[in-house]
Amino acid sequence: MIDVLFSLWLRQVRGFLRARGRVFSALSQPFLFLIALGLGFAPVFRKAGEGDYFAFLAPGVIGAGILFNAVYSGADLLWDRQFGFIKETLVAPVSRHWILLGRALGVASVAMIQAIIVGAICLIFSASLPAPGALALFLLFALLIAVLCAFFGSILGSVMSDAQSFSQIVNFIITPVFYLSGAVFPLEGQSGAIRVMAFCNPLTYGIDGMRGALSGHYVIPPAFSFLVLSLSTLFAAGVAQIAFSRIRP
Repeated sequence: MIDVLFSLWLRQVRGFLRARGRVFSALSQPFLFLIALGLGFAPVFRKAGEGDYFAFLAPGVIGAGILFNAVYSGADLLWDRQFGFIKETLVAPVSRHWILLGRALGVASVAMIQAIIVGAICLIFSASLPAPGALALFLLFALLIAVLCAFFGSILGSVMSDAQSFSQIVNFIITPVFYLSGAVFPLEGQSGAIRVMAFCNPLTYGIDGMRGALSGHYVIPPAFSFLVLSLSTLFAAGVAQIAFSRIRP
């Protein structure tokens, strides 16, 4: 089973690294967010007495990169279904659980590569470097987000059948998930409705965990954020297994 996991994991990573346009897009998108949002809202953020907006925004942008990259991987699964690769995989004497897990780990690894590169560049331009323990906690929350979003992408890729409308439907789903996660604005002082929607969003706990690991300021206790993210990941994995098991070779 280890060979199966490694082969599927390697296929996802190689597919990403070989597609230069995809690599460029995945790495440039977070910096476009940083520049566009950072330059636009930094003066307002500073006047409100909230400090450095770029430092606040960076974990949110890294989380957004993981979210978009991992969820859009569902399109790969959808194309594999249409071009026959999934049929060849499903008839092999391997449990579907291992097939799905191998794909999800590969997708999460690709998302983590992007997060590490973008995070390293942001830290280079930062005024201070966090302690190793804080960096480890930051990467732990990033990994949980990546695995959660990888399984969510697998759900969409398993239940959808129209590759042409995949992008529109995914954008409709994950855009509000991103903006209602506290990635671009602080949750303190928001209206009750916004806070309720934000706290029902699993990404909120990952963003706050990453931001708190770097800044030391948490809106949500990190242990609780870790618990919510872990349970959400297990739930998404279970739903993904059900959806993937219904694919017919």
